[in-house]
Amino acid sequence: MKPEIALHLYSLLWQEYSARVNYARTYQQMITAAGGTVANDHIAFRSLRLLVDSPQGQVNLGIDYLGQLAEALGYVVAGEYTFAQTHLYARHYCHPQQEKFDLPKLFISELIVDELPADIAQLIFKTVSSFSSQPDITSVLQSEGNCESIAQQLQKIFTRPWLPPQRSVVEEVNQVTQYGAWVLLHGYAVNHFTGYVNRQNTAAYPDIDSTARGLANLGVPMKAEIEGNIACGLRQTATQAVTEMVTVLDNISGAEIQIPWTYAYYEIAQRYPVEIESGKQVLFDAFLGSNAQQLFEMTRLSK
Repeated sequence: MKPEIALHLYSLLWQEYSARVNYARTYQQMITAAGGTVANDHIAFRSLRLLVDSPQGQVNLGIDYLGQLAEALGYVVAGEYTFAQTHLYARHYCHPQQEKFDLPKLFISELIVDELPADIAQLIFKTVSSFSSQPDITSVLQSEGNCESIAQQLQKIFTRPWLPPQRSVVEEVNQVTQYGAWVLLHGYAVNHFTGYVNRQNTAAYPDIDSTARGLANLGVPMKAEIEGNIACGLRQTATQAVTEMVTVLDNISGAEIQIPWTYAYYEIAQRYPVEIESGKQVLFDAFLGSNAQQLFEMTRLSK
């Protein structure tokens, strides 16, 4: 039942994400029109590694916050990645029944807030201290509802569980960590879905290069480079991030106002066989830290 719940949950998250990220819909239409298949390699989420108080006790808002849901759905940690320069750490999760149920991998990262300058860390902490408790995962999964109703309850986790940040706070945090500013605004909303090129199954777009060109030809603004290489087993690129109006608090009046900010991009990835021992090759199923670092930058606010 848990794989089915996961699939329903991802379908709900995709509906919300693709309504906001029109480039994802363009990809879907492009591949479908060519008689191909749209499959998802992985879904990425962001978080903040820090502790806040809640009625249920202290809560870590970092990877563990979403990781506990991943593990409750049957996922296991399959890799970890450290990005010292940007104070980020990430884990990716795979499901043992990934092939059987066509389940995507999950890539969850966190900003290590304690490593930031004290004044910036304090601004982040003060903003998220308005955290309100989310649905209890264990209780939801043990409820008697069907897969769809359970998924609808779990979807509530993928929001921003604190009040809108002050505009000045977002702008100040952004000077030090654009990732941190993004999480203050968007919380646990999906950071990106990923079109899996290997599964497209259409002669019109046989590889990541032709797929990226196809999107560019349809007017989708693309990342200039394709990260990674065949020898490493993974190549990735992405659309630019969409900009949308977000809610912040006015510095003086405290009233809610709207300002433009980046939300999400759509990624495409192609995987290749790598040699694990002499004469034996398997399809690379993990991630490359250098690729991920470049993709983190896609939500940087352009001047």
